[in-house]
Amino acid sequence: MNGEEVTTSQSAEATVAAQAPGEPLLEVTDLKKHFPVTSGIIFKRQVGAVKAVDGVSFSVRKGETLGLVGESGCGKTTTGRMIMRLLKPTSGKIVFEGHDITTMSQGALRPLRRDIQMIFQDPYSSLNPRKTVGAIVGAPFRLQNIQTDNGVKRAVQDLLELVGLNPEHYNRYPHEFSGGQRQRIGIARTLALKPKLIVADEPVSALDVSIQAQVINLLEDLQDELGLTYLVIAHDLSVVRHTADRVAVMYLGKMVELADRTSLYESPMHPYTHALLSAVPIPDPAKRKGRERIRLQGDVPSPLNPPPACRFHTRCWKAQEICKTVEPPMAELKPGHQVACHFPENVSA
Repeated sequence: MNGEEVTTSQSAEATVAAQAPGEPLLEVTDLKKHFPVTSGIIFKRQVGAVKAVDGVSFSVRKGETLGLVGESGCGKTTTGRMIMRLLKPTSGKIVFEGHDITTMSQGALRPLRRDIQMIFQDPYSSLNPRKTVGAIVGAPFRLQNIQTDNGVKRAVQDLLELVGLNPEHYNRYPHEFSGGQRQRIGIARTLALKPKLIVADEPVSALDVSIQAQVINLLEDLQDELGLTYLVIAHDLSVVRHTADRVAVMYLGKMVELADRTSLYESPMHPYTHALLSAVPIPDPAKRKGRERIRLQGDVPSPLNPPPACRFHTRCWKAQEICKTVEPPMAELKPGHQVACHFPENVSA
């Protein structure tokens, strides 16, 4: 390991420490996931790598909700799957409740699976159509060999009632439910083992707009009632605004801004965050009047060959020569508000 790598690692650890003055439940330090690209049929030779996640650091405190947002392809879902250890990180560190789970074997991870659960994006494909609701929601009890006071059926019916479904739906199949009801079934399955951390990957993006608010309110009520901690992955900033305590913004595998909800939405510092917020629809015409709509030029570059230094400089209206040659460090410009930009906005002189 050379001196530059040591400095980068120390900087990432300092970033995590600065984000959470209290004891964090989850700490992610300099996390990377590179997917190799090979050429040839017989002798597969690596010719490159897709840098899906390239050095992400953050922490999640107990009882809070951290929103992870960005465009499609920015690496937020890959980050969530690495935290769940559904994907093995290329490098970096994941610490959950003081346990380093980065390279932990699947056998050693098994007991920790109770404490970290995931809500999947698509309620249609995440439920087995051949199994009843009772079998789906009750599966975690059987897989983890957990004994319940009044039997698995009673526990499953209690969970269905907790998420707003009829306990009598125990023997029904997923195709008999609407999208919103299926997502509630998925949430009930997630809650079965009383997890401490829930990674919610686009929990409402596949649902009708009229149903999204109901599911969001359900997640908030469950957090208050059960003391849950959420990592909410989303591309819709208006959804995250109503659920997250802090928001982290990703672009092309890198984290570009992290701040508490109020600070980020009222005074975003990174130009990319500013552009994302300008695209959020505002239903009130009076408030919409006079708002500048920022239209980014060009497409998102390929993670196979990302731009050097600041990855946003190819689409940024504030980019200068330094943005093409020097990568901006993640710096705290306001208390609790960090940004990686050479020319940040909304910074008092």
